[in-house]
Parts: sequence; structure tokens; C-alpha cells
Amino acid sequence: MRKSWVRYTVIFGLTAVFLFFFFRGVNWDEVIRYVRGVNVPLFILSLIVMPLHLLTRSLRWRYLMVHEKPDVKLVNMFRANAVGFGVTSIFPGRIGELVRPLYLAQKENCRKGFALGTIVVERMFDMFTMCFLLGVFLVARPLYASRFQVSAEAHANLRLWGIVGLAFASFLLVLSLALYFFREKTLKIIGFFLRPLPPGFSGRILGLFDDFIGGLKFFQDIKTLVFYTLSSFVVWLGIIFFYWVFFMSFRLSLSFFALIPFVFLTMVGASIPTPGMVGGFHYFSKLGLTQLFGIDANLALGATIVVHAIQVLMTALIAYVILWKDGTTFFQLRRLGEDKQP
Repeated sequence: MRKSWVRYTVIFGLTAVFLFFFFRGVNWDEVIRYVRGVNVPLFILSLIVMPLHLLTRSLRWRYLMVHEKPDVKLVNMFRANAVGFGVTSIFPGRIGELVRPLYLAQKENCRKGFALGTIVVERMFDMFTMCFLLGVFLVARPLYASRFQVSAEAHANLRLWGIVGLAFASFLLVLSLALYFFREKTLKIIGFFLRPLPPGFSGRILGLFDDFIGGLKFFQDIKTLVFYTLSSFVVWLGIIFFYWVFFMSFRLSLSFFALIPFVFLTMVGASIPTPGMVGGFHYFSKLGLTQLFGIDANLALGATIVVHAIQVLMTALIAYVILWKDGTTFFQLRRLGEDKQP
């Protein structure tokens, strides 16, 4: 109980800090004026495009899950992604990342540990993909310098966050490779630390770790590795396309290529485990729009609030329909995820 209290205090404290800087100096009359001036047809198109990342993520996920179950159903993967991101959009701690594989494991009757291992791979490749795209953006600076001015401060911040993201993704890659290729030694070490626990319980934990490492087996399959890498670019280029359409609805003429660093920054903000990505996403989105594109702070604030609301409400609505058909609730899924947290 004390551990949970401390964790939630930190989470909500971070949320408050980010929201303070996000709302600082806001002129609500200007914000409302910008929101009212939205291009309705393009806005509706952005609503249609937004959920497509759930489908592209499901197609990518299937490349990993077929190693566990060759006939895994794409519809169940879509449902798992929808309910997982739905839980993340409502509750703190990003427990939706645990709910997604556990929900799929229940639907497909496959090993939970294996499914959990695939999520680690997914997050690792998400970071690598965006770091690569950001690297291309930074290297290509001389080609767009005359048409797209990026301040020295913004450029330095992008380089810093790019290095941090690449370092984190590299750490996950090295750790994953070590776990997989030194599987027996890893299990022996884990078993040693589990000795004080009751045999039945420690055996289940060890089995879960064994299944988890099994979820990394795609490292030995070059074909899967290549297709998974390519599909990761499809996922993130699709997400960039959504933002491109959305910002056009706010009458912002931003080039598709220029949105790469913006999406990278929002990914950093969304990774902060605040409730529904509130605070972190907002701060980094406003930071990107104002520093990268020189957009008025009130327009940046209004666009950020609306784009976040779209993502949360649309995802939660899709997840609600799925859960309604399943006869379950968000709170039951939340407990499913919390039960697996360390």
C-alpha cells in the first residue's frame, strides 16, 4: 500500500508540473478562436485516420506472435491493442502495456510470458524507428535549412533527446539479446534469487520468465527481423500522417518531413507514466510546435488539447465497445495489469 501511495504521488506530481508549464501564459480567448477556425472536413478525416495505427500495430505484432501460435487471429490482436491503449488513456502508470499481451494471451490461449516478451520487442523497435527517422532529419538539415528554420536551441534539444532515446533502446536491445542467447544462465540466476519463495510460486515465476525469453526468439529469424523492421516504419509513418492531416485541419501548413521531430517529442512525452498521458504529452507537444515551427503558443495549446482529446476519446470509445461485447470493464483490465506489475 505504501509503495502504491508513493508511486501515485510521484505520478500526479509530475502531471501537475507539466500542466503548469503547459498552461502558463495562456490566453483562452485566442485558444477558442483558433479551435473554432478548424477545417471541419479535414478534422473529420483525421478522426478516421487516427485509429489506423491500431491496425498497423496489429499487423506488425503478428510477425512475432506467429512464432507462438501460427494461426493467431488478427482481429484479436486489434482488440488487444485497442483495449490496452484504452486502459493507458485512462489510468496512470501505462499499465495498458501489460494489459495488451495479457488480454491477447487470454483470447488466443497462448503463453502470457511469450506475449509479454513481444511487447518489450515492440517498444524497443518503436524507439529505434523514431531515433532513425530523427537521425535522418538531423543529418539532412542542410537540405531544408533555407525552407525550414530550426533554432540552435531546438536542434540541440532534439539531438539530446535523440541520444537519450537511442541509448535506452540500445540498452533494451543488449539486455534482450543477453537474455535470449544466455537463456539457461539467466534462468539459473533468476532461480537463485527465487529460492526463498515457496516452491510452487517460484516455479510459476520462473516459468513466466522462461516464456518471456521465448518471446524474443525472433532474433534468430532474419526474415521476421526484416519484415518487422519495415512494418515499424509503416506504423510510425502512419502516425506522422495522422498528425499531418490533423494540423492541416488547424490550417497549419507543415511538411510531412518536418513533423518527424515533433512526433519524436510527443513520443517522449507520452512515455511518461502520467494518467492518460496528460501533462507529459501536452508539454512536449507545445514545446515542439512553438520551438520547431514558431507557432503561436495559444494555437499550439489549442491544437495540443484537441489532438490529445481525439486520441483518448476515440481509443477509449473503441475499447469500450470491445469490452462491452466481452462483458468486462476497464477497471477489471486495470487490475489484470496491476497484478503483473513488479
